[in-house]
Amino acid sequence: MPDRVPENPERHDDARLLDGTPGTAGANEPEQPERTVDAGPVAEDQPRQNVALVWLKEIVTVVAIALVLSFLLKTFLFRAFWIPSESMESTLDVHDRIFINLLVPGPFDLQHGDVVVFKDTQGWLAPVEKKPAGPMDWVGNTLEFVGLMADEGEQHLVKRVIGLPGDHVTCCDAGGRVSINGVPLDETYINPAEVPNPEQFDVTVPEGKVWVMGDNRNHSADSRLHQGTNGGFVNIEDVEGKATVIAWPINRWTVLDNYPDVFKNVPAGKPGK
Repeated sequence: MPDRVPENPERHDDARLLDGTPGTAGANEPEQPERTVDAGPVAEDQPRQNVALVWLKEIVTVVAIALVLSFLLKTFLFRAFWIPSESMESTLDVHDRIFINLLVPGPFDLQHGDVVVFKDTQGWLAPVEKKPAGPMDWVGNTLEFVGLMADEGEQHLVKRVIGLPGDHVTCCDAGGRVSINGVPLDETYINPAEVPNPEQFDVTVPEGKVWVMGDNRNHSADSRLHQGTNGGFVNIEDVEGKATVIAWPINRWTVLDNYPDVFKNVPAGKPGK
């Protein structure tokens, strides 16, 4: 019998394309180009806006923290004042900016020679007319709030503490010097440009008060000239703080001294008198 050509065996390796057309296994199919979807133009401003927003938030945060810290410093540690007169020259010049330590007095005590800022509750200064409200008042109010400017609603003075409670303070000896508890002072902080005029006084500082004088003696309306009000004394409760540094202008940056050597031989006063 003639040989029969065997039928092609059933093949199970056929593949069909997704569209139903037959394909051949192992055949090299042409590479289909990759399709891309056009999403339209990229918004270049969006990343910049995001970065700007982040920076704005950072700046606002930093400013807020700085204001809070400044307020806390003003409330508990330091406060700024400016010098309007020549009464403390040459220690403090007109328009100097100073920082005062609010921890003196209390919890730390005042000492002889401390330069202090105090509220004018005794009427030493002439009343100042209040300025009409202006559009830029918020700047001054902000600076007052954070302690970088004195409160315009209160008047302040700056002088040097000469007599503490219980001290017997007199002027003048044969050399024109002030004496405390019988010990004459060589006051090296007095303005050397002028010799102080001898102004006689003899006082004993009561408890809770201090006797203050300006370094520019001939141009300072201090305790000597206000003995008709509260004996010329300043209530310690009115003392805002001890001046510690000159902060402005830059060429006058310095730490203020209370000259302990001037008072080192002064015996303690007798409190209660």
